Amino acid sequence: MIARDLAQAGHTAYASMRDTAQRNADKVADNAAFAKANRVDLRSIELDVQDEGSVVSALSAIIDEHGRLDVLVHNAGHMMYGPLEAFTPEQLAQQYDVNVLGTQRVNRAALPHMRAAKSGLLVWISSSSVAGGVPPLLGPYFAAKAGMDALAVCYAKELAPLGIETSIIVPGAFTKGTNHFANAGHPEDAPVADAYTAAWSDGFADRIQQALAAAVPEDADPASVGRAVVGIVAAVPGKRPLRVHVDPADDGAAVTFAVMDRVREQFLQRIGFSGFPHPAS
Repeated sequence: MIARDLAQAGHTAYASMRDTAQRNADKVADNAAFAKANRVDLRSIELDVQDEGSVVSALSAIIDEHGRLDVLVHNAGHMMYGPLEAFTPEQLAQQYDVNVLGTQRVNRAALPHMRAAKSGLLVWISSSSVAGGVPPLLGPYFAAKAGMDALAVCYAKELAPLGIETSIIVPGAFTKGTNHFANAGHPEDAPVADAYTAAWSDGFADRIQQALAAAVPEDADPASVGRAVVGIVAAVPGKRPLRVHVDPADDGAAVTFAVMDRVREQFLQRIGFSGFPHPAS
């Protein structure tokens, strides 16, 4: 959705994905058909955020083709659902590898080009769970998203003096219209998971999912996230917002983040560094 919205806004947009030759070949073909039908410049490219070689190859291909990279959208993410204790440390490591370390691999391949150009924009797809409502059974995902958000905030401050902007999209729960929940991982330690199920009241896990879905309005449209990205890209450089909230359930993150980000900025001012997170003109 994000890549297609950017392409329809007139940008050359690359939709990255794994296994473009086999498992996702249908998505590559679908993107090509979309680009032809809408006369837009939407391209698919092989990129696995868990594979540094794949990341470097993808970014090199884009730079070789265009000589520049203007915008990078960090959207890779994987959901896990179940009692936190029942996930093995290896499962949490894999979750962090996709949702947190993946952004670092891509940044290390992209930022040298943006630093050389003294311009660029990083857009991070965070989560309202970082500062808003935190229902149970989503611990690995929430923890990884919190780590990703922390990286985004730290990068914002370090990149601003170099002319590179940061904007963080904060989506709420979209329980329909994506494959996020449908493809969620589950805990591998079955005995521990079963012990929790036995200790909880009947149907506890199902009722949590139902309650979360009920909190999301029927007209909640995940495509609004892509439109928010387009709006950020179109905004005047140097004036882009640090955060944009797209949270139909209104779980409180907009209130909490406003306080958190203000406190962080005030601390920088207190130690003599103002003007963040916007880049130098």
